[in-house]
Amino acid sequence: MNYYSESINNLIEELAGLPNIGPKSAQRLAFHILNLPEKRVEHLAESILTARKKICLCKRCFNLSDQEICPICSNPKRDSTVIMVVEEPSDLAAYEKTGQYHGLYHVLHGAVNPMVGVQPDDLKLKELMQRLQKEEVNEIIIATNSTVEGEATALWISKYVKQAGIRVTRIASGVPVGGALEFIDEMTLFRALEGRTEL
Repeated sequence: MNYYSESINNLIEELAGLPNIGPKSAQRLAFHILNLPEKRVEHLAESILTARKKICLCKRCFNLSDQEICPICSNPKRDSTVIMVVEEPSDLAAYEKTGQYHGLYHVLHGAVNPMVGVQPDDLKLKELMQRLQKEEVNEIIIATNSTVEGEATALWISKYVKQAGIRVTRIASGVPVGGALEFIDEMTLFRALEGRTEL
């Protein structure tokens, strides 16, 4: 039974379609938005549309950016000989918050998962290999999540990167098995980075 008008129900449904937002949270968010001043709602809607139109993938590392090359890749102070491979842009952001990593990144946009049809060709793995041919890289740090899919992806990367004669390391324990990087505190991430091991 519908308790609200069609427009309110549509708003709740759209919000409920977002990750980690259940029906009750969607309803709370919808009522919050409806109680905002009209200017704030317009600004929110405009921000979403602008981001959707302007945001693209960095041509070098595939992080989200509003430029062809993201601010991290274009920063001359970063160590371009070290690349950390992460699954998602949110994982990159988690490591950046530690303030302890000064190399570059490569964002895969997922992990190998044959069960749902995600194969290596569906990720930015080919682009990583092309990068290694063009750039002078001394170390690849694999920082995929500690899940079955993340481990499978790490093994795939390790196999091909080692063939190129480049040192491959994996972030150390401290990151719990089954844990997603974006939800882990900065100190745990820093310890995992410092304790990385050779693969």
